[in-house]
Amino acid sequence: MATAAPNQTLPLFYNSLEALNVTQHGKMKIRPVDKPTMIASTHAIPATVDEFSLLQRHYPIVFSIGDNPVPLVLMGLSEGINVFLNEEGRLHDPAIYVPAYMRRYPFLLARLRPDSDELSLCFDPTAGAVGEFEDGEPLFDGDQPSQATKAILEFCEQFETAGQRTAVFLEELKKAGLLMDGEVAIQPEGAEQPFVYRGFQMVDEEKLREMRGDELRKMNQSGMLPLIYAHLFSLPQIREVFSQQVLQGKGPIAAPERPKVDA
Repeated sequence: MATAAPNQTLPLFYNSLEALNVTQHGKMKIRPVDKPTMIASTHAIPATVDEFSLLQRHYPIVFSIGDNPVPLVLMGLSEGINVFLNEEGRLHDPAIYVPAYMRRYPFLLARLRPDSDELSLCFDPTAGAVGEFEDGEPLFDGDQPSQATKAILEFCEQFETAGQRTAVFLEELKKAGLLMDGEVAIQPEGAEQPFVYRGFQMVDEEKLREMRGDELRKMNQSGMLPLIYAHLFSLPQIREVFSQQVLQGKGPIAAPERPKVDA
């Protein structure tokens, strides 16, 4: 299921980073990523707390394992399986909410120098979304960023701010001791044994119920409590994702029933 938070040099999806600048990219254009197949084979996508109320309608929201957990949207229950996207990385249902992490790709804000706090707008050149195309929107208007680039920058800045709020939320969850190892057992009709999914964290509802009134009031005033319940309300979606895996022929294969032998 969900695994430890990504710990590679580059974030999930990104193969390389290049800073956007007018000297190199002044005559280039931006167009949608043609076939984001790497997204179609990703089962857990990082999420921000700003999205919880929208995400919980469609996806399970869990937390990664490890000392520095992050919220994850489950788009599948096993590595390499995504029930919401087809093989070309397109949504089966175009009306469904798309996590901001996916919409941000191939751009992001990155610190180019370790001795500076300044963030620069970068992109993944391997995505094929930036180039000297005939179609697409210009990245620059003369020597100034175009409206399209300004919109991308604004979105990335909003994502960074949401990420900071998300980090604060997770730190408070850890301080309150509310996270526990998660486990979900699903037993389809006719199966001898349930399929058990682990490798994620969730809020301990029993500990939440046992919290003092003043602690809960503080959580409610800070906006934490609605986020916690959005997470909890999303968990039944795990069974829906399992059902979609089965319908799409991506579900787990049960061990064959042993033939009965007459005595």
